[in-house]
Amino acid sequence: MSAKTNEKEREIPEGFKDIRCIICPTGCLVHVENVNGELIIEGHSCKRGEEYAKVEFIAPKRILTTTMQVEKGFLPLIPVRSDKPIPKDRLEETLKLIAKTQTKAPIKMGDILIENVFGLDINIIASRDLITE
Repeated sequence: MSAKTNEKEREIPEGFKDIRCIICPTGCLVHVENVNGELIIEGHSCKRGEEYAKVEFIAPKRILTTTMQVEKGFLPLIPVRSDKPIPKDRLEETLKLIAKTQTKAPIKMGDILIENVFGLDINIIASRDLITE
């Protein structure tokens, strides 16, 4: 493998990382290391764990959960989440975007409240219904 990978052509980071796999209850401790541009992955007990550790080493992502302000809602905030994992290095700016956004009640669970965040094809959706005041 070259110093680049097909993970959207991101550079493989230098060094190593021990990653606790969360794919299944086994919780393998997976060692991932960049050795001369080649990714070495050891300690996983399944292919899914190997893929999880690779993604976590190269380009970690997280589902974002938070709250958003609501105008004319029964409650002043509504729980929201991303509908797909967001690159970890984009979480802070996504949180700032959500913090300065206000939506209007009524809201149904699953409604898209912010569409296509930063062009990432990721939406911020409502995690519950919310009626008007």
